[in-house]
Amino acid sequence: MSDTAPRGPRLLAVRHETHYDYDTPVEVAHHSAHLRPRDTTLQRVKDWTLEIDPEPDGGRDAVQESRDAFGNWRHGFSHARVHERLTVVSRFRAELLPPPPLDMAASPPWEQVAQALRYRAGAVQPDAVEFVLGSSFAPVAPALAAFGADLFTPGRPLLALAWALMARVHQRMAYRPHSTTVATDALEALRQGRGVCQDFAHLMIGCLRSHGLAARYVSGYLLTHPPAGQPRLVGADASHAWVALWCPQNDWVALDPTNNIAVAQDHVTLAHGRDYADVAPLRGVIRGGGTTPPHVAVTVEPLP
Repeated sequence: MSDTAPRGPRLLAVRHETHYDYDTPVEVAHHSAHLRPRDTTLQRVKDWTLEIDPEPDGGRDAVQESRDAFGNWRHGFSHARVHERLTVVSRFRAELLPPPPLDMAASPPWEQVAQALRYRAGAVQPDAVEFVLGSSFAPVAPALAAFGADLFTPGRPLLALAWALMARVHQRMAYRPHSTTVATDALEALRQGRGVCQDFAHLMIGCLRSHGLAARYVSGYLLTHPPAGQPRLVGADASHAWVALWCPQNDWVALDPTNNIAVAQDHVTLAHGRDYADVAPLRGVIRGGGTTPPHVAVTVEPLP
C-alpha cells in the first residue's frame, strides 16, 4: 500500500502572535522561544522575522540565538523594566516539498526495528535511540503499552502498525479544546479519553516507546481549509503537533493522529523533541504578571 502521487512544491505564509495582557505589572522577565522554524529535507524556510513589544533589554541585537540539543532554533530575551503587556510575533514563509511515496507493507517487522534500537555494549546505535526512552509527557508505561497491545502482532510491518495505531488514537480520543492543559501527560489524556493535538501526539508516542520503538514530538502549524464559500479567518488557526516515527528504510515518518493522516504539504514543521516540554513555543520566568493566560493567534495562508 502506498500513498497518493506527489505534487509540486507548495508555499505557505505563517504568522504566529502571542499576546500577554498581564493582571499585574511584570517587574522582571526572562523568556525562551522556539519560534524560528527549522529547515528539513522537505521544508525550506524563507524571510523569518521575530517582533517583540516592548523591545527587549539591549534592543533587537540582544536577543540570543542558539541551537538546542535537537538542532532546533532557540531565542532568549529579557525585560528588566516594568511592563503590563507583551506581544511576540513570528512571521515567515515555508516552501514545502511533497513527501516521498511510502510502501507500508515493505517496511520491516516492528519487532525487528525495536530489537535494533535496544542498547548493546559496543554496538553502534542509531541516532534515533534517544527517542525510545520515556519522557515527562510521553513516558514508557504499562498502561500505554496496553492501549495498542493487540496491534503489535508478530511480523507486522512497522508502517502498517503505525497507521493502525494512529487510527486507534484518533478513534479512541475525543478532540476537546480546553479539556486539558500544557501540563497534561499521555497517561492523564488516556484516562480522560479527550484532549487536543498535543495529547493525541503524546499518547501515540508513549505507546510506541512502550513497545521499544523510537518516536518524537513535532510542533508546527496546519493549513486549515474553510468551508466552501467562506473566507479564511485571520488568526483562526492554532499551533499543531504530531508524531514522527523512526523507520530504518524511511528515516522519520510523520503522522498526524489528531486528523488521522500522514503529514504532507499542509503541515509546517517548527521544532521537534522528546515531547512538548522540549519545544514549547514561548515560556518564561517572570516576577509579577498574575495568572491571565496568553492569547495566541495563528494564520496559515497558501501563496501563489
